[in-house]
Amino acid sequence: MRFDLWTSISLILLIMLVAPILAVFVAAAGDSEGLWGHLINTVLPRYVESTLLLMAGVTAVSVLFGVSSAWMVVRYDFLGRRWLEWMLLLPAAVPGYLIAYTYTDFLEYAGPVQGALRDLFDWRNSRDYWFPEIRSMGGASFVMGAVLYPYVYVMARTAFVLTPASLFETGILANRSLFWSVALPLARPAIVAGLALVLMETISDFGTVEYFAIETLTLGIFNVWLGMNNLPAASQIASLAFLFIVALLTMEVMARNRRRFTDTSRRAVSMRSVRQTGWASIVPFMICGLPILAGFVIPVGVLFNFVLRGYSLELSDAVLEAAANTLFLALIAALLVMSSAAFLGFVSVYKGGPLLRRAASFASVGYAFPGTILAIGVVTAGGLVDDLFGLLLNKVFGLSYEGWLTSGVGLIIFACIVRFQAIGYGAVSSGLERMPPNMVEASRVLGRGFGESVRLVVTPMIRLSLVAGGLLVFVDVMKELPMTLLLRPFNFETLATYVYQFAKDELLEEAALPALIIVATGILPVIVMNAALRRFIRV
Repeated sequence: MRFDLWTSISLILLIMLVAPILAVFVAAAGDSEGLWGHLINTVLPRYVESTLLLMAGVTAVSVLFGVSSAWMVVRYDFLGRRWLEWMLLLPAAVPGYLIAYTYTDFLEYAGPVQGALRDLFDWRNSRDYWFPEIRSMGGASFVMGAVLYPYVYVMARTAFVLTPASLFETGILANRSLFWSVALPLARPAIVAGLALVLMETISDFGTVEYFAIETLTLGIFNVWLGMNNLPAASQIASLAFLFIVALLTMEVMARNRRRFTDTSRRAVSMRSVRQTGWASIVPFMICGLPILAGFVIPVGVLFNFVLRGYSLELSDAVLEAAANTLFLALIAALLVMSSAAFLGFVSVYKGGPLLRRAASFASVGYAFPGTILAIGVVTAGGLVDDLFGLLLNKVFGLSYEGWLTSGVGLIIFACIVRFQAIGYGAVSSGLERMPPNMVEASRVLGRGFGESVRLVVTPMIRLSLVAGGLLVFVDVMKELPMTLLLRPFNFETLATYVYQFAKDELLEEAALPALIIVATGILPVIVMNAALRRFIRV
């Protein structure tokens, strides 16, 4: 790796991204007063088992929903397809804790589903029939998969569309299944990238598992830290969760390295959709409609029902201010995450070599840590930066510095950049894997500099991946709760913190309208993303 301006800036970015993560390990090196050994002998094995079972369940649901629906909207042209292809992104706007609350209300004994069954079959009480318990491992897997599958859907759909039609024609000539033998193997790196993000979000989730009483590693972290007031032991559990993420990232990198293809034709053409009419169009419509129903229509319908019944609060100035704060944070964080991820991706792939590529991948593991634990690392690292900057200003210029980074909104933005870097870097890496390996070298031979080659050649070719990653970051920042609760300045509310104040006391009915605003504001980037897809590619 040669050190120049590009690699030097990349190293500075990597240090900024890794510093909060290292701060967590520093905290984990502290004295847990013997609690760690007690946890190993008692509850830790149960935490690990529950985490693995939840990951397996969410994987099954998200892959089933995401891959099947992506293939339907790319392969077939049926009635309602153009609406469904962007509506399949809507569940990403629904926070996990909200869907947990709404499904519990929808499926509980006094809810509308069981009430309708009792009326229909004249059942008297719960002893007359069996009904699945939503607050269980299976229920948690379903509701989390129902809102996380868009990660897989976006990546799979992009991969299916960008696969050249010539490769499908080869599959037809060989009399092979286009999905199982061509589309799925070539899209596997993108699907694994999306699934890695799903599983990182699964490991880090707190609201759903806490409400459903699923004892995962994340719930153990909160129990040890908040319940036992032992931050070192909690950080040690977080370090164990980090190992799961290392395994996921390793799996993703191995999948990318083993599956590469380059289309050398003059102009790659996407696969032509097969027109489905009549009864034949029902199957793809139902396959695409089921994820939307499960992840968006039902939870939003429950919230709308609360509003129509008059339970919700008014649209006050506090709600509008929280909405403005949320949009500001989400937009700034999305732009900074994608800018830093693109810069690291370009430099590591085309200038940095294998060492810098591994370092850039490592800098994306902030997703591994629950927001509350990562917030401690961000505060620690931010405090160190403020101290060093204040000392520099005082010694060189004689100026006083009051710690801007750790006393304002900037700390939340910094935490979001560290937390969601995996999303941006995964999207950028997926796009770069699709590029012919000699494009930048050809541009350099023609007299273009590295920066100009990146701007004129690389960026236009992966702009679809940049838009996809930016959308996912935007929506995730909107839903982010733990870090915002801990790091926000005094009297600074976002929609997530505003809603959670009521939801944690099981007063979701009174916060239904602000909760719907979270969902509604996530619809706009979904529409923009779909418009970008239609503009940049032919479907």
